[in-house]
Amino acid sequence: MLYATLKTLHVLSIIVWIGGMVFAHFFLRPAVAQLEVAVRLRLMLDVLGRFFRAVLAASLLTLATGVWMLGRVAKQVVQSGGSFEMPLAWTVMAALGVAMVAIFVYIRFALYKKFGRAVAASEWGAGGAALAQIRTWVSINLGLGVLVLLITLLRWSA
Repeated sequence: MLYATLKTLHVLSIIVWIGGMVFAHFFLRPAVAQLEVAVRLRLMLDVLGRFFRAVLAASLLTLATGVWMLGRVAKQVVQSGGSFEMPLAWTVMAALGVAMVAIFVYIRFALYKKFGRAVAASEWGAGGAALAQIRTWVSINLGLGVLVLLITLLRWSA
Protein backbone atom coordinates (compact mmCIF):
# COMPACT_ATOMS: atom_id res chain seq x y z
CA MET A 1 0.00 0.00 0.00
CA LEU A 2 2.81 2.42 0.86
CA TYR A 3 4.60 1.68 -2.42
CA ALA A 4 1.41 2.31 -4.41
CA THR A 5 0.79 5.57 -2.55
CA LEU A 6 4.32 6.82 -3.17
CA LYS A 7 4.20 5.79 -6.82
CA THR A 8 0.92 7.71 -7.18
CA LEU A 9 2.48 10.81 -5.59
CA HIS A 10 5.49 10.36 -7.89
CA VAL A 11 3.33 10.25 -11.02
CA LEU A 12 1.04 13.10 -9.90
CA SER A 13 4.08 15.30 -9.25
CA ILE A 14 5.37 14.59 -12.73
CA ILE A 15 1.96 15.39 -14.22
CA VAL A 16 1.93 18.77 -12.45
CA TRP A 17 5.45 19.56 -13.65
CA ILE A 18 5.17 18.43 -17.27
CA GLY A 19 1.57 19.55 -17.62
CA GLY A 20 2.48 22.99 -16.34
CA MET A 21 5.32 23.28 -18.84
CA VAL A 22 3.00 22.28 -21.69
CA PHE A 23 0.37 24.78 -20.55
CA ALA A 24 2.84 27.65 -20.17
CA HIS A 25 4.69 26.97 -23.40
CA PHE A 26 1.88 26.13 -25.79
CA PHE A 27 -1.15 27.95 -24.36
CA LEU A 28 -0.23 30.77 -21.98
CA ARG A 29 2.74 32.20 -23.90
CA PRO A 30 0.90 32.56 -27.23
CA ALA A 31 -2.15 34.05 -25.49
CA VAL A 32 -0.19 36.74 -23.65
CA ALA A 33 1.94 37.61 -26.69
CA GLN A 34 -0.69 40.12 -27.78
CA LEU A 35 -0.49 42.06 -24.48
CA GLU A 36 1.60 45.17 -24.10
CA VAL A 37 5.16 44.35 -22.98
CA ALA A 38 4.93 45.68 -19.41
CA VAL A 39 1.63 43.89 -18.76
CA ARG A 40 2.87 40.66 -20.36
CA LEU A 41 6.12 40.55 -18.38
CA ARG A 42 4.44 41.36 -15.06
CA LEU A 43 1.82 38.69 -15.69
CA MET A 44 4.46 36.09 -16.62
CA LEU A 45 6.50 36.97 -13.52
CA ASP A 46 3.47 36.30 -11.33
CA VAL A 47 2.38 33.14 -13.16
CA LEU A 48 5.89 31.69 -13.24
CA GLY A 49 6.41 32.50 -9.56
CA ARG A 50 3.34 30.47 -8.66
CA PHE A 51 4.25 27.67 -11.05
CA PHE A 52 7.84 27.48 -9.83
CA ARG A 53 6.68 27.09 -6.21
CA ALA A 54 4.58 24.12 -7.33
CA VAL A 55 7.46 22.69 -9.37
CA LEU A 56 9.83 23.02 -6.44
CA ALA A 57 7.49 20.88 -4.35
CA ALA A 58 6.80 18.49 -7.25
CA SER A 59 10.47 18.02 -8.12
CA LEU A 60 11.47 17.34 -4.51
CA LEU A 61 8.56 14.93 -4.11
CA THR A 62 9.47 13.20 -7.37
CA LEU A 63 13.08 12.76 -6.25
CA ALA A 64 12.16 11.58 -2.76
CA THR A 65 9.55 9.07 -3.91
CA GLY A 66 11.78 7.83 -6.74
CA VAL A 67 14.73 7.22 -4.42
CA TRP A 68 12.46 5.51 -1.88
CA MET A 69 10.91 3.21 -4.52
CA LEU A 70 14.34 2.27 -5.91
CA GLY A 71 15.62 1.58 -2.42
CA ARG A 72 12.59 -0.54 -1.61
CA VAL A 73 12.98 -2.70 -4.72
CA ALA A 74 16.74 -3.07 -4.13
CA LYS A 75 16.15 -4.05 -0.50
CA GLN A 76 13.56 -6.66 -1.44
CA VAL A 77 15.84 -8.21 -4.07
CA VAL A 78 18.79 -8.38 -1.67
CA GLN A 79 16.66 -9.75 1.17
CA SER A 80 15.43 -12.53 -1.10
CA GLY A 81 19.04 -13.53 -1.81
CA GLY A 82 19.39 -11.82 -5.17
CA SER A 83 21.76 -9.20 -6.44
CA PHE A 84 20.15 -5.91 -7.37
CA GLU A 85 21.15 -4.37 -10.66
CA MET A 86 19.14 -1.34 -11.67
CA PRO A 87 17.57 -1.77 -15.12
CA LEU A 88 18.94 0.54 -17.80
CA ALA A 89 15.57 2.26 -18.25
CA TRP A 90 15.49 3.11 -14.53
CA THR A 91 19.06 4.41 -14.67
CA VAL A 92 18.27 6.64 -17.65
CA MET A 93 15.03 7.77 -16.00
CA ALA A 94 16.85 8.66 -12.78
CA ALA A 95 19.69 10.46 -14.57
CA LEU A 96 17.30 12.50 -16.71
CA GLY A 97 15.17 13.28 -13.65
CA VAL A 98 18.19 14.61 -11.78
CA ALA A 99 19.17 16.64 -14.86
CA MET A 100 15.64 18.09 -15.00
CA VAL A 101 15.83 19.11 -11.35
CA ALA A 102 19.23 20.73 -11.93
CA ILE A 103 17.85 22.66 -14.91
CA PHE A 104 14.84 23.73 -12.87
CA VAL A 105 17.09 24.96 -10.06
CA TYR A 106 19.01 27.05 -12.62
CA ILE A 107 15.78 28.43 -14.08
CA ARG A 108 14.25 29.23 -10.70
CA PHE A 109 17.22 30.54 -8.77
CA ALA A 110 19.20 32.25 -11.53
CA LEU A 111 17.08 33.12 -14.55
CA TYR A 112 13.82 33.84 -12.72
CA LYS A 113 15.61 36.12 -10.24
CA LYS A 114 17.22 37.97 -13.18
CA PHE A 115 13.78 38.24 -14.79
CA GLY A 116 12.25 39.54 -11.54
CA ARG A 117 14.95 42.20 -11.12
CA ALA A 118 14.44 43.40 -14.71
CA VAL A 119 10.65 43.63 -14.29
CA ALA A 120 10.98 45.40 -10.93
CA ALA A 121 13.26 47.97 -12.58
CA SER A 122 10.92 48.30 -15.60
CA GLU A 123 13.78 47.21 -17.86
CA TRP A 124 11.53 45.59 -20.44
CA GLY A 125 14.27 44.62 -22.89
CA ALA A 126 16.27 42.83 -20.19
CA GLY A 127 13.08 41.26 -18.86
CA GLY A 128 12.13 39.98 -22.31
CA ALA A 129 15.62 38.55 -22.79
CA ALA A 130 15.50 36.80 -19.41
CA LEU A 131 12.05 35.41 -20.18
CA ALA A 132 13.36 34.09 -23.52
CA GLN A 133 16.15 32.28 -21.65
CA ILE A 134 13.59 30.80 -19.25
CA ARG A 135 11.50 29.66 -22.23
CA THR A 136 14.53 27.98 -23.83
CA TRP A 137 15.41 26.04 -20.68
CA VAL A 138 11.77 25.14 -20.01
CA SER A 139 11.63 23.74 -23.57
CA ILE A 140 14.72 21.63 -22.86
CA ASN A 141 13.19 20.38 -19.62
CA LEU A 142 9.92 19.63 -21.37
CA GLY A 143 11.79 17.59 -23.97
CA LEU A 144 13.61 15.66 -21.24
CA GLY A 145 10.34 15.08 -19.40
CA VAL A 146 8.67 13.70 -22.52
CA LEU A 147 11.70 11.47 -23.11
CA VAL A 148 11.41 10.10 -19.55
CA LEU A 149 7.72 9.40 -20.15
CA LEU A 150 8.46 7.61 -23.42
CA ILE A 151 11.14 5.49 -21.76
CA THR A 152 8.75 4.65 -18.95
CA LEU A 153 5.72 3.93 -21.07
CA LEU A 154 7.56 1.99 -23.77
CA ARG A 155 9.61 0.12 -21.13
CA TRP A 156 12.77 0.83 -23.12
CA SER A 157 15.72 -1.34 -22.24
CA ALA A 158 18.90 -2.46 -23.91
